[in-house]
Amino acid sequence: MIIKSAELETVCGITSKLPENELPEIAFAGKSNVGKSSLINGLLNRKALARTSSQPGKTQTINFYNVNKNLYFVDLPGYGYAQVSMEIRAKWGKMIERYLNSSKQLKKVFLLIDIRHAPSENDCVMYNWIIENGYEPIIITTKLDKIKRSQLQKNIKIIKEKLELVPGTKVIPFSAQTKQGRDEIWDVINGTLG
Repeated sequence: MIIKSAELETVCGITSKLPENELPEIAFAGKSNVGKSSLINGLLNRKALARTSSQPGKTQTINFYNVNKNLYFVDLPGYGYAQVSMEIRAKWGKMIERYLNSSKQLKKVFLLIDIRHAPSENDCVMYNWIIENGYEPIIITTKLDKIKRSQLQKNIKIIKEKLELVPGTKVIPFSAQTKQGRDEIWDVINGTLG
């Protein structure tokens, strides 16, 4: 897809009413510091549309990016960051759940997992939530450039086993540095939009 325009249109905090968008929505979930902002920027060929931070737990809102005026990328708050109080973490969880339960335009959910590590308990909970809400998540394994090529299949196998992926679930390795995986992710998005 050729990106003609991309802008942050709506930011929803814990108490905000979610927008009732007319356009299809593609959501991105993942724990803090997994590389959601880098992925969104990479998909949109932007340097800093989604703000990246070395400080995990930065995205505390649901951010709606209008892409080409024909779809939304929805950046969900990163979960599982220890420095945030339990109370705030619980609120983020409710916010994500409320979005998954109530969006009428959500077409696809991408769940990002750091390819260097086995999925955390929070990753497993998020995967199960997405499934329970009736979506078939696509797994994007981020930070591909941080491992040796020889580790790729072994690490993907660990992720599949730990998440207990539904057979046939698509797993796409992605690197924000080299953009490997970008075209494959766009193929899924374009296929979803028909």
